[in-house]
Amino acid sequence: MAHRNWLTAGALCAAIALAAIFSALRPSSADGQAMMLPADPTPLVAITGSGKHSFSIEIADSSEEREAGLMFRKDMADDHGMLFVFERPAEVNFWMKNTPMPLDLVFIGQDGRIKAVKRGEPESEGIISPGQPVSFVLELKAGTAAKDGLKDGDLLRHPAIDKASGAGSN
Repeated sequence: MAHRNWLTAGALCAAIALAAIFSALRPSSADGQAMMLPADPTPLVAITGSGKHSFSIEIADSSEEREAGLMFRKDMADDHGMLFVFERPAEVNFWMKNTPMPLDLVFIGQDGRIKAVKRGEPESEGIISPGQPVSFVLELKAGTAAKDGLKDGDLLRHPAIDKASGAGSN
């Protein structure tokens, strides 16, 4: 009986240790640290009335990465952003809790067209939503969307977007 208790206790300790290791490997902002994803090798290109604008992007395509996003990030280059990729078009809600940097949130439909551009205020718990289903959200440093002329209806191109829209299969 005592042997079984030791085995059970040992198995429980091993399970706790493995859970701790795996949770440490996942991107997390629970510890107050900014999540840094690798920059995608292919730039995202916005085709606007003022021309083409390229952005280096990080891609958040898992629920953990989307949840952490740009939280705790204090600065970002003007030509850099984070693209949130969702499995299917849906109405999405964002907030800026634990995000000290003001952001532009560019809501993008499955076809790669901008549906809405909204401003995110630092540390706000106010809900930011486009009011319609989208497949992607691009977060940029505040003011970048206006500076580069990103407007509703403009087209954004990137392999992740092209895959969802079917443009990459032509």
